[in-house]
Amino acid sequence: MSTQHTKTFDPAEMIRLYAGISRKSRELLRHSLQRKAHGAGTPRAFSDEFGVQRAFRDAWLLMASNPMRLAQTQMQVWRDYAALWKNSLFDISGVKLTPVAEAPRGDRRFRHEDWQNRFVFDYLKQSYLIAARHIYQAMSGVKGIDETQAKKVDFYTRQFIDALSPSNFALTNPEVLKETFRSGGKNLLKGFNNLLDDLARGEGEKLRVKMVDDSAFRLGENIATTPGKVVFQNDLIQLIQYAPLTKTVYQRPLLIIPPWINKYYIFDMREDNSFVRWATAQGHTVFIVSWINPDERHAGKTFEAYINEGTLAAIDAALQAVGAKDLNLFAFCLGGTLAAATLGYLAAANSKQVASATFVATLIDFNQAGELQVFIDEQQVAALEKRMNRRGYLEGSEMATTFNMLRANDLIWSFVVNNYLLGRDPMPFDLLYWNADSTRMPAAMHSFYLRNMYLKNLLREPEGLVFNGKPIDLSKVKTPVYSVSTVEDHIAPWKTVYSGATVFTSPLRFVLGGSGHIAGTVNPPAAGKYGYWTNEASDAASNITADEWFASATQHTGSWWSDWQQWVHRYGGGKVPARVPGKGKLKVLEDAPGSYVRVRLPGTVAG
Repeated sequence: MSTQHTKTFDPAEMIRLYAGISRKSRELLRHSLQRKAHGAGTPRAFSDEFGVQRAFRDAWLLMASNPMRLAQTQMQVWRDYAALWKNSLFDISGVKLTPVAEAPRGDRRFRHEDWQNRFVFDYLKQSYLIAARHIYQAMSGVKGIDETQAKKVDFYTRQFIDALSPSNFALTNPEVLKETFRSGGKNLLKGFNNLLDDLARGEGEKLRVKMVDDSAFRLGENIATTPGKVVFQNDLIQLIQYAPLTKTVYQRPLLIIPPWINKYYIFDMREDNSFVRWATAQGHTVFIVSWINPDERHAGKTFEAYINEGTLAAIDAALQAVGAKDLNLFAFCLGGTLAAATLGYLAAANSKQVASATFVATLIDFNQAGELQVFIDEQQVAALEKRMNRRGYLEGSEMATTFNMLRANDLIWSFVVNNYLLGRDPMPFDLLYWNADSTRMPAAMHSFYLRNMYLKNLLREPEGLVFNGKPIDLSKVKTPVYSVSTVEDHIAPWKTVYSGATVFTSPLRFVLGGSGHIAGTVNPPAAGKYGYWTNEASDAASNITADEWFASATQHTGSWWSDWQQWVHRYGGGKVPARVPGKGKLKVLEDAPGSYVRVRLPGTVAG
């Protein structure tokens, strides 16, 4: 036994881990028996409510009808494996040849040096990558399959391939094997304890993989710390007004509408990446909406209610608080979709309360709405509505799982390896803390959103939707628009965001940021990351395609935040003395971050 091994082997620690496993296993078994005794947790008969089984059946039938293509695929597989075997013989002889298969750039599954330097693990890696490539090409290249079915086959094939990676198994992961030998197996015992903890968090019914050390964060203490006050609230929102950081401010306040699927503090994480703090330092009087985490009491809240009690109520309250006639609107993701619908209503009502509107990673045209479309068709929406109607809402964990599946290697399997195989605790990471702080969605509102946006794509259609008795037409919106997307966004693909932005006929500036949906949005100028593209020659972006826009666009270093500030400056309305929350017509209800944001879902730790 090595000295290192002897030093790390602690009998008392091993006994504690075994005792923990025994205790937690008994508790889970007892809880499961109690649920069954009360008729809960009974397995349902298998039903293909997501249509996955049907999609793969159709794909297999079409593949079988083309035996020549199957034979060609098999021959190519054999050629690649023959090349791998040849390379392996040379490798054994000390001659390193060009790999037959290499992991994509940025694939962190195979970053441990033994995947490249140890023959056995290099062979395992390349063998898996060859199989993965050919399975995916065979399943994604089926001719004649319905487009909706093809997307399901493509998506779930990738889920299957990702799950079978050798990095996900203890005996084929060199890092896990090394840690097991080093610790005398303590990592696996600790990992099993972590697994039992996550099963307990899911009440024994679901595995809720812990992604972050949430004990490291406290709302209002080391996250969501920008000083402010709640100055308004109703059944759906609290409105926070932030304390000024400059002696003078723009006359027009800035109102931020975040999505209601997660908490608002994506815009107020740490001091160095807080958009709220940065915008306040630029001289804006910043307001932000903090959405309620709904429950069965909110089941009947409609999309129209989210307009009336959400965006419209927030606009009225912000203007009342500072005594202004109009403001600048800033909205992100689903919040942007709601804000676009609100602009359509305000245009129909001849209201001029919004002087400018900024949309960040916002879908208005849902024609090519990214990978989320895999989960949204008539069959799946109908099944989802049945579940929502039983509870009155969509459980936040269901949406969280859906989003995590879009990046399974990063947001699922990496944590399985870290937590269960390596026996490590998750790291404290603010973005992952926010990502895990999901919210429910009222049944009526979410059903309307899925059917009228994703399935029917009515928001972009003139008079396709009616709110408060007024048909809306976004082409009649006269408000200047700033639309920004990110080049790697898998939730709101940038070309689709671009298409939606061109629905507006008002002055439009389109900007393309670097990175993805979250990292590209939370990108402070001081970080110097990612860069962004603009096209000054085609600023209106209405007469050319997204590809044409990009072909003649100019890339810049830094963050799109700076570009946005230069744009919104012209709509600031001049400068006035700084406003202090509670000193206007709306009085202080409580300190930021407020109480609505602190309501977390079962199985999570209060912030």
